[in-house]
Amino acid sequence: MQDKPTWLKAIFPRGDGYNETVKCVRENGVHTVCESAQCPNIGECWAQKTATFLILGNVCTRNCAFCAIQKGRPPLVPDPDEPKRVAEAIAAMGLRYAVITSVTRDDLNDGGAQHWANTIRAIRTQTPQVRIEVLIPDFWGKEELLDIVFREKPDVLNHNLETVKSLQASIRKVARYDVSLKVLQYATQAGLVAKSGLMLGLGETDDEVREALVDLRKVGCQRLTLGQYLQPTPKHAPVKRWVTPQQFVDWKTFALALGFAHVESGPLVRSSYHAGNAVF
Repeated sequence: MQDKPTWLKAIFPRGDGYNETVKCVRENGVHTVCESAQCPNIGECWAQKTATFLILGNVCTRNCAFCAIQKGRPPLVPDPDEPKRVAEAIAAMGLRYAVITSVTRDDLNDGGAQHWANTIRAIRTQTPQVRIEVLIPDFWGKEELLDIVFREKPDVLNHNLETVKSLQASIRKVARYDVSLKVLQYATQAGLVAKSGLMLGLGETDDEVREALVDLRKVGCQRLTLGQYLQPTPKHAPVKRWVTPQQFVDWKTFALALGFAHVESGPLVRSSYHAGNAVF
């Protein structure tokens, strides 16, 4: 694969806003997916004093081929003080729209569902005016676990399909295409705003992308993100192609025509990129 094209250059982290975000994250002792997943937009987002918080620690029990987050065996018990620290960080940053995600905790009987609920409650207690988007794992598709999170009524329920059906086994390994669609459908049935996202450039065909977007709409998914996959390290899945900015525009047009209410589509788009734009 040739070197990255010029359109994939990200903003270098700097400025007062960036430094204030760094200080807030460090002082509250919270994790962010911005750092743990090596997000290319950290310079832009942190300069605007926004971040995506990572709960249930920063060690994931799954070994997906695309993700830079540390893999292994996490601490057995989630930190009970973490929800409060996340809520305090959100308050200190003055966020109007907060995005929370987590590592996958297959070592826990409930997959961390109760910790998710505790975090949403802590945020609502500290800053009731803040709108909350949650980017959740699949919880094995178990409705009784999803209900624990859904009962807290997050403003947006995000769960990523990540890639097309044919690449699920090699890219996501443990997760399943049909289970992810079930999670999103169940969220819609619960009256939540469902959101999902895909990475492009992993070897998928255009027909497969179309199929995935149609499948997402069939289960009621309303919001969508499409971005270029970037290989975090040589040990991760390789980039098979660079998707051009115009192609991302074309995919956005296609997705909106399918009925998605809001679409963020571009080379550097990630799950929480400009997430609040659909609201504010």
